[in-house]
Amino acid sequence: MRKIAIVEDNPDNLLLFRAMLEDLYEVTTYETGLEALRGFQDDKPDLILLDISLPEMDGTEVLRRIETDPVLRGIPVIALTAHAMAGDREAFLAAGFDEYITKPIIDEHILLDTIARFLA
Repeated sequence: MRKIAIVEDNPDNLLLFRAMLEDLYEVTTYETGLEALRGFQDDKPDLILLDISLPEMDGTEVLRRIETDPVLRGIPVIALTAHAMAGDREAFLAAGFDEYITKPIIDEHILLDTIARFLA
């Protein structure tokens, strides 16, 4: 079973993501970027869903650290964010995210189809 890591500090969002994904994937969750980076060393995911607004370290910094780690580099990272202003999608993709999905997730097929595309 493919492994997905979710880095999200909102417990309600974590519950929702787990409900959508855990029948299809092995899901590991982290509430902070630092916790996630440590966890990825022992349990490397196949794909990462990464919130942008996290305590301690924002998602963009977590992505920078993933990209500089030879073990983690190359894992698809999808930005999950409530930031949905004009230009945000382009900015996050330019920062190196593989895809960008806005929260709240209203249509779960958008998330599921995006994940399936990167894990194909």
